[in-house]
Amino acid sequence: MAAEGARTAEEPRPADEDVRWLEPAELEAWLALAALLFKLPGVLDYQLQRDSDLTHFEYLVMAGLSESPGHSRRMSDLAGFANGSLSRLSHVVKRLEKRGFVVRRPSEEDGRITVATLTAAGYAQVVAAAPGHVATVREYVIDALTPEQLAQLKAIGAAIHQKLDPSAGPC
Repeated sequence: MAAEGARTAEEPRPADEDVRWLEPAELEAWLALAALLFKLPGVLDYQLQRDSDLTHFEYLVMAGLSESPGHSRRMSDLAGFANGSLSRLSHVVKRLEKRGFVVRRPSEEDGRITVATLTAAGYAQVVAAAPGHVATVREYVIDALTPEQLAQLKAIGAAIHQKLDPSAGPC
């Protein structure tokens, strides 16, 4: 585990003494988070693809549109909501357009801005996918934690999110 900063008492510390190596408790917390970051997306993606023929990212995009006024959102805002680059979002929206779930058009206020809108078929698809997705989130996250742990998870997630994106509002 030396790559993560752990070392035994016998191991010499690298020459760079300015590095703030992880203490054992910090390393354990980091490895638990790293495992979660690796495994949970796969579980969510698998369930959505199996049950709804959607990737988790496609579902996030469609859910973001379904919760927006008029089921529409500027592409740049949608990319931020789904935590994806504009390029990645553009590729995903193109796939969703081919399936009849989303349409893109220039904004009525500013033709330089592209707006994505969820179609009726897209709305039906995301509504049909939601129960299975929520059940999976409940099974693997919500039901695994006590109410106190859920409150801690919210605070921890918000603190890390704020550090990653100081311009973002509260989660």
